[in-house]
Amino acid sequence: MTYAEKRLWERLRAHRLDGWKFRRQHAMGRYIVDFVCLQSRLVIEVDGDTHDDARQRLDAQRSAYFEKMGFRVHRFRNDEVVTEPDFVVAAIREALDGVPPG
Repeated sequence: MTYAEKRLWERLRAHRLDGWKFRRQHAMGRYIVDFVCLQSRLVIEVDGDTHDDARQRLDAQRSAYFEKMGFRVHRFRNDEVVTEPDFVVAAIREALDGVPPG
């Protein structure tokens, strides 16, 4: 895991986010996602600093694949996770809002 992923995992692991269970480095089909909450069908991806056009196209294909499987995908940049962790957690919490924990 990257430093940013480790920082976010500290906030998500062990049901720390309002009782939600997240998995890290979870295989989904042909991909491995950074984090997923299976109960709410939410994928969290933490993107590195180098996201050129080619990488953005690959990310769009990944997101489309997960969405086709019925998952919502939220992406955050490494610098967001490191410098604004409360904002990132609030955005994840908002994505979970209205879905009861499993």
